[in-house]
Amino acid sequence: MNILVTGGLGYIGSHTVVELIKKGYSPVILDNLVNSQIEVLEKIESLANTKISFHNVDCRDTKTVTSILTNNNIEAVIHFAALKSVGESVAKPMEYFDNNVNGLISLLKAMELGNTEKIIFSSSCTVYGEPNYLPVDENHEFKPASSPYGRSKQICEYILQDGNKTKTVSLRYFNPIGAHQSGKIGELPNGVPNNLVPFITQTGIGIREKLVVHGADYNTPDGSCIRDFIHVVDLAQAHVAALEYLNEHQEKSFETFNVGTGNGNSVLELLETFEDVNNIKLNYEIGDRRSGDIVKIYADATKAKDILDWSAKLDIRQSLKDSWNWETQLAKKRK
Repeated sequence: MNILVTGGLGYIGSHTVVELIKKGYSPVILDNLVNSQIEVLEKIESLANTKISFHNVDCRDTKTVTSILTNNNIEAVIHFAALKSVGESVAKPMEYFDNNVNGLISLLKAMELGNTEKIIFSSSCTVYGEPNYLPVDENHEFKPASSPYGRSKQICEYILQDGNKTKTVSLRYFNPIGAHQSGKIGELPNGVPNNLVPFITQTGIGIREKLVVHGADYNTPDGSCIRDFIHVVDLAQAHVAALEYLNEHQEKSFETFNVGTGNGNSVLELLETFEDVNNIKLNYEIGDRRSGDIVKIYADATKAKDILDWSAKLDIRQSLKDSWNWETQLAKKRK
């Protein structure tokens, strides 16, 4: 099967492309390089030992995306392409709605024109807002999103559920961390990182002077926010499992799955574990709370285990070890 992977040079997309090839699929990458780098393509090809078709295109270019779908006989789409920073979305809400929501609408129009029926959507646990109970399952209501990013994902899920003619799986990610164990691909932010672990590793390597923990006065055991941190390779493998699920079911449908470990770790626990695993001391301080942050959330991933036969295999220690290995590999290239 030929699979279109939008945002395929990004953090999660690149790891998913590697896992797709392992399973015998033929991915075609579409990426506008806004939050990624073309050098990642060579790294993916090295890991997969094959050439990969790449198109530098924005999802909002419906005409070109339609041509790519038809010319490559695309049978399914995995849609990663989106802006993804909670904090940035608070500062630039219209940019997030335009990119994330209009990008999906344009892609769905192209899929209809190109007769492509299957889509796996990159959603987020932010669709739940501040949850009523933990662990949160897929039946939890959509509460008011705490950020425009979360709202954009809610809107996209409504569009997929109500306004299209596809077979859809929406994967609600928790907090991806880690990197490929080879150290060849990982999270590669442009400029100052918006996500926690790249800021940790860049502080550890000396690129950043110090790390700021946004709030330590929340109603949690140590006062810092609690998240469900999942290794990016586990997350990538969930997309392959979702694709196999869609291939087995012929009817038009919309299914949601949480993709997390089921464990909650605080930000301060994450820092301490990073220091312990990698034998390094971080320079960090406690700062003000950040607008848009949920206090605590972690997954009930039972549905993914029961239906997709998927569950997380790699723990937080392995994730942080792989993240540091990735950062040290980058440092060698900079010398």
